[in-house]
Amino acid sequence: MCAERKLSVAVAVTGASGALYAVRTLAALLSRGVHVELVVSDYGRRLLRDELGEKATVERLVPYLTEKYGRDVESGTVSLHSNRDLGATIASGSHGCSGMAIVPCSMKTLAGVAHGLSRNLVERAADVMLKERRPLIIVPRETPMSLPQLKNMVLCAEAGAMILPAMPAFYQLPTSLDDLADFMAGKILSALGFEHELYPAWTGRVIGGVTNTVSPQSSQNSQRDPRNEKKTSTMATKARSTRRRSVARRPAKPV
Repeated sequence: MCAERKLSVAVAVTGASGALYAVRTLAALLSRGVHVELVVSDYGRRLLRDELGEKATVERLVPYLTEKYGRDVESGTVSLHSNRDLGATIASGSHGCSGMAIVPCSMKTLAGVAHGLSRNLVERAADVMLKERRPLIIVPRETPMSLPQLKNMVLCAEAGAMILPAMPAFYQLPTSLDDLADFMAGKILSALGFEHELYPAWTGRVIGGVTNTVSPQSSQNSQRDPRNEKKTSTMATKARSTRRRSVARRPAKPV
């Protein structure tokens, strides 16, 4: 445990898009009285400014969270660490940090964690989580993904991390970006072992009473439209005609 005798969780913010996911996760943890060990990379600092404005800079982050999410945020505490400080408390397995979330996680940070490079505090703290068998939640936010990026996610998962892509659901019928951020923050909290009510649990029906269980046959029947069938038939006829003309113009192969 940290000196404040509170549950301690590390949160790293790196330069991938998705600052709203980071601040919502921070607010949710702080509202539960957690002591947050915060690390923000250089591009993470730029991310907060670019996507949330000057009020959300690292130096003003706690007042920003309080203004946006309410005074419950003051239930927790924050220790801000420099990403260059490899001698910080969370760089050691002897420090009682119970888990870590990298949200959002850039592909550069993902690669560093996957290969155990420990070039900065974010990567070193993540390496500590893996070697101590503590929860490490990696929230990549990138699309599309290259093969090296996909392989790096596999390496992290094989080492013990949970890959939790920034892919919010829509069964809860979100009406704002904040609703999507609530969902992602809730997923992260669940992975860290916290109970929450940031999004409704799936009950078999979409909110509002629209059922999600439709048989494949009824779905096909409900979506069948004679106009669409006619259009499809016309397109298929044109395609066959084009192929026949292409074959007719094709030069004979030399003997």
